Amino acid sequence: MTLRAPSVDVPPQPWTGRHDGDGPEHARHWQRVQALSGAIETAGRPAVVVGFASDAGVARNKGRVGAAAGPAAIRAALGPLAVHDGRVLADAGDVRVEADRLEDGQARFGAAVAQLIDDGALTVGLGGGHEIAYASYRGVAGSAKVTGGARWGVLNLDAHFDLRDEENPSSGTPFLQMAHEEKALGRELNYAVLGISRPNNTRVLFDEADSLGVTYLLDEDCTREAAEAFVAEFLDGLDVVYLTIDLDVLPAAVAPGVSAPAAYGVPLEVINAVCRQVAASGKLLHVDVAELNPAFDIDARTAKVAARLLDTILGAALNG
Repeated sequence: MTLRAPSVDVPPQPWTGRHDGDGPEHARHWQRVQALSGAIETAGRPAVVVGFASDAGVARNKGRVGAAAGPAAIRAALGPLAVHDGRVLADAGDVRVEADRLEDGQARFGAAVAQLIDDGALTVGLGGGHEIAYASYRGVAGSAKVTGGARWGVLNLDAHFDLRDEENPSSGTPFLQMAHEEKALGRELNYAVLGISRPNNTRVLFDEADSLGVTYLLDEDCTREAAEAFVAEFLDGLDVVYLTIDLDVLPAAVAPGVSAPAAYGVPLEVINAVCRQVAASGKLLHVDVAELNPAFDIDARTAKVAARLLDTILGAALNG
């Protein structure tokens, strides 16, 4: 399989981590990752990470900014983790949103993701605010699988619907933007959310979700059994799925370094189980992680959680 380097703003940088030896028994992600700066040949399905260094959407949504530094922090946390399988991992670098030029950055990130999906990769977006979701949608919807008629849907692990109806797109609007675009294409958006906080979503957002046929599971109902049943039912009607993880779905004690920390949240063991379930389904087309804000991340807890979830996903998706 040939992977071609997409157009990005910041080329892939060297990863770092603990060095115990060069043999496969000592392997860590930083030793396995390949810089995708040209074209590389891989065996099997590779995963390719692409950063979306943006908090323009968070700023528009009146959140606390700093998520633009998220991609580097996630790489720093993932790099030292041990690799126990033959996964192939590449890094394509970052698309960077300068100032308030969000829409331009989303279009460029989407083009990069679509190209990599069409090359056969499992694409992994590193946010950035949750405005990455609309950027990822541009890539998923523009991929050959989806334009060719595959039934697809988006599963959002999130405390918020992100269905705000506002003049300027932000981190709070991506799924309504998706719904509008899908309607214009003569399709309905298959959208499910796990972890919704009732106190943190107004009645108008619940009404919008109902009008769009969104399925959701409240945070206080997210036992592992209920969450896995919810996800299984959603996946059953799809050929491919886009998984987006807003780290504010987790309790603030587990994920303090986010734009909007959760007072309640869904336990990490449930989120990890759901990530493994989606990845092991064979339907995962693209995944992204959003809202990591290193400026507020005590002991890099949130970055480490993001890295652990990605390790779970990579292991289940590439070795199933």
